Parts: sequence; structure tokens; C-alpha cells
Amino acid sequence: MVADMDGEKRKRSICSRQEPSAALKILKDGNNKRDEIPDRVTLKKEIGLLSACTIIIGNIIGSGIFISPKGVLEHSGSVGLALIVWVLGGCIAALGSLCYAELGVTIPKSGGDYSYVTEIFGGLVGFLLLWSAVLIMYPTTLAVIALTFSNYVLQPVFPDCVPPYMATRLLSTVCLLFLTWVNCSSVRLATRIQDVFTVGKLAALGLIIVVGLVQICKGNYEGLTPQVAFEFSRTPSVGQVALAFLQASFAFSGWNFLNYVTEEVVEPRQNLPRAIYISIPLVTFVYTLTNIAYFSAMSPEELLSSNAVAVTFGEKLLGMFSVIMPISVALSTFGGINGYLFTSSRLCFSGAREGHLPSLLAMIHFKNCTPIPALLCCCTATIVILCIGETHNLINYVSFINYLSYGVTIAGLLYYRWKKPKLYRPIKVNLLVPVTYLMFWALLLGFSLYSEPVVCGVGLVIMLTGVPVYFLGVYWKSKPKCICDFIESATYVAQRLCFVVFPQFDPIEISPIEEWPDKSSNILSGKS
Repeated sequence: MVADMDGEKRKRSICSRQEPSAALKILKDGNNKRDEIPDRVTLKKEIGLLSACTIIIGNIIGSGIFISPKGVLEHSGSVGLALIVWVLGGCIAALGSLCYAELGVTIPKSGGDYSYVTEIFGGLVGFLLLWSAVLIMYPTTLAVIALTFSNYVLQPVFPDCVPPYMATRLLSTVCLLFLTWVNCSSVRLATRIQDVFTVGKLAALGLIIVVGLVQICKGNYEGLTPQVAFEFSRTPSVGQVALAFLQASFAFSGWNFLNYVTEEVVEPRQNLPRAIYISIPLVTFVYTLTNIAYFSAMSPEELLSSNAVAVTFGEKLLGMFSVIMPISVALSTFGGINGYLFTSSRLCFSGAREGHLPSLLAMIHFKNCTPIPALLCCCTATIVILCIGETHNLINYVSFINYLSYGVTIAGLLYYRWKKPKLYRPIKVNLLVPVTYLMFWALLLGFSLYSEPVVCGVGLVIMLTGVPVYFLGVYWKSKPKCICDFIESATYVAQRLCFVVFPQFDPIEISPIEEWPDKSSNILSGKS
């Protein structure tokens, strides 16, 4: 019996280490399917240029273009200034994406902002960014998109009232669970869904744009003339304009998401920047024309009073075909949920690989090569946010944390150039690009803090709560043996349930941090 207990303990210890071959051996022994389990398990490079573009476009175009126009107009105070905010929002996203293109090919690791900040500034700063993203930023964004999906799907069922609270939550949860299953099953299937629904959402926005242009051609453009467009309902303060930019930034959020899956992109040093150069201008063009279409059919008062801008637009101009609008928005948000699940799960995967999250989240399915534990973690966090209550009020929190992480990352680009000037950079943007972005970033956050100190303060507090978690979970390595044994046992059981192992990888492709974290650095283990 003692020998059996020792053998079981050794087996658990092997499973908990970052040793792919050992973990594979246990799965083989446990399932007696040696011929079906590959000898090498790794993330597959299945994202080509088209899929890369659809990941960026699909993540940007989610619920934002159907939610944010109201917030942008409310804070800007006029149609003309609102349109300027949308155009400048796209330009700022383009500047940021150019900087991320340089970082993405210089540090070709999945994980995006988190991986770059961890490499440049160290573990604590990287963990704080990861903590805020995993705790609030991505689950809240996913929850908002899922609720938008369920609201638009249920709109025809409840035409004269707001859909019931429980109905929207249940439908959102079902949608999340289904897409989590898809992403767990196959990377290829998930990217194909992203391709199809990205084309669908562009077609939906194209319909809005065409109908709006027809209205303009008929002479219905009085609200867009300079004299009327710049009539302010109230004089906006600089702080209010900053909040308008934060609302627009929510609609543009996702422009950096391809950097989260760099290791799964085919020829990332070519396709990563190409996808960025194609996608960001296209989205900016589509967003601007969509807002022009809205204002060609609706007065500012009508838009501000509408809870579903696209539905109101369709009811005014499409008549009996107005049902197309809620269906189109539902398809758009469905694709947005899929894209956010796909990319945010890779952030959890990267954080676990660096030792900042439980090691289980760094494992992938032995056959499908999908990060099942990370996907389940993202899905669970989003469902919790859905159950807490209304999430739309958290958009400003999310936008503030988003912009804060963008600024820290791009500041890291400048620091990295000074720290390692001779490092090979396949793409090297002009210094004016990151400097201009950071100047705008500082002004935006400064005025946002001045205008909405509570909102921005809550965002900072959420991020700083990660400090004690970092020192207790990551920095403190001599944890009690009982905790270590419990975590090893739980990880082993979860491996057997999910059929997951640590992936092998090519250290040449993952640079400059090539090695997996030592078990001592893992938040789960506590081994010294």
C-alpha cells in the first residue's frame, strides 16, 4: 500500500510539472490509446491572413457600434463633434496598432499587451495588467456583447417592452456555452465561424450604410450640414469630450487582439502587420459611414432616446423588412463573442505559461490542441459577471483600463528601444507614432480623471488589488506543503477530466523569453 501511495504521488508530481512528454505518458497509460495520442502536442499555426483580418475586424465590430453612438453623442453634444470623435478614434487606434505591429514581430509571443509588458517591465507590472484583464476587462466586455446579442434576438418576441431579465441572461449563457464548446473542439472551426460572421456583420453594416446613402441622395442630409451638425445642445467641456473618446474606444476595442494569438498565425512577421494595415482603416471607414447613416435618418433627440439604435433606424427606413436589423445585430454580436472567447483565452494561457496564473490554464487538449481550461475560465468569469447584474455601466471602467494598458504597453516600446537598441526589429515605426499616441493618451486619461474621478478611481483600484495577489500567489514561493499537495492533486484530476497536457513549442519562435517558468514561480505550486 505504501508503494502504491508513493507511485500515485510520483504520478501527480509528474503531471504538475511543465513536462509535456511525462503528462502525455500518463494520459496514454490512463486511456490505453497510445496509437491515438500524438507524440508532440503544440498550438497549431492555422490562422492565415484572411483569418487574421477577420479576427481583428470581428473583435472590433461587436456590440460597440450599436451601443456607443448614443454615449458618444451624449458626451460630445453635437452631431459634427461626434463624427469627429469617431474619425479620430479610428486614427488613434491606427497609431496604436502600428506600435503593436512592431512589438508583435519583435516579441513574437501570444498574450499581446501582457507578454510585452512582462518582458519589458517585469512580472509585477505584467501581472497587474493580466489581473485587471482577467478579472474585469474581458469578462465584462464579453458580458456586454452577450447581453446585446440576447436583447436583439428577443426584441421581436417582446416588441412592446424590454425583454425579461432572466430571459436575456439565460440566452446569453447558452450562447456563451455553445461558443465555448466550439472553441474547445477545434481552432479551425472557431476561425471559420469568425470568418463567416465577420462577413455577415460587414454586410449588415453595409446595409445600414447603403440605406443611409440613399437617404442622403434623396436630400435628407439637413442634420449633416455644418450649420446644423455643430449646433450644440450644450457646450461640452474638455472632460466630456474625453468621455466621448472613451465611449468610442469601447467600439474600437479589439484592434490589438491578433497579438494575443501570435503563435498561431502563419508567418506572423508578415501576416500580423498586413492584417493590421488592412483591418483598422476598413473598420474606421465603416464606423464613420454607419454613424453618418444613423444621422441621416434620425435626429439627435431620437438617437439619444433609443435603446437599440439599429432597430430604430430599421423601423424608420425599412418598413416591413425592419426585422433584418435585429437579426443582423444578433449575427454581429454572435461573431464578436466568438472572437473575444478565442483571443481572451489565449491571454489566460500566456499568463499561466509565465507562472502568473494556475498552471492548469497553460494546458491544451492532447488531440484538438485547444486551451480548454483557459476557455472554461473565460466562460465562467463572464457568466459570473452576467449574474451580478447590469453591465452597461461598466463600459467606462473597461475603457479606462483598456486605455491605461495601451499606454503602458506603448511606453514600453520606447523603453525597449532604449534598453535594447541593437535588437532586430522587422518593423520599426517612426518615433513620432508612439510619442503622438502617448501624448493623446496622457491628455485623455488626465481629463477623464478630472471629469469622472470615481469611475477612473474604481478602474485603478481594480488594477491595484492585484498587488497583494501577486506577492501572495507568485512572489511567495515557500508555501505550506499541504497547499502544494492539494493543488497538485486538483491539477492532476483536472488534467484527466479535460484530457489536457502542457504543449511543446519551438523556443526559436518564442523570443526573447524562451523557457517555461520553473514550478517555483507558479501561482499554484508554491514550491521553492
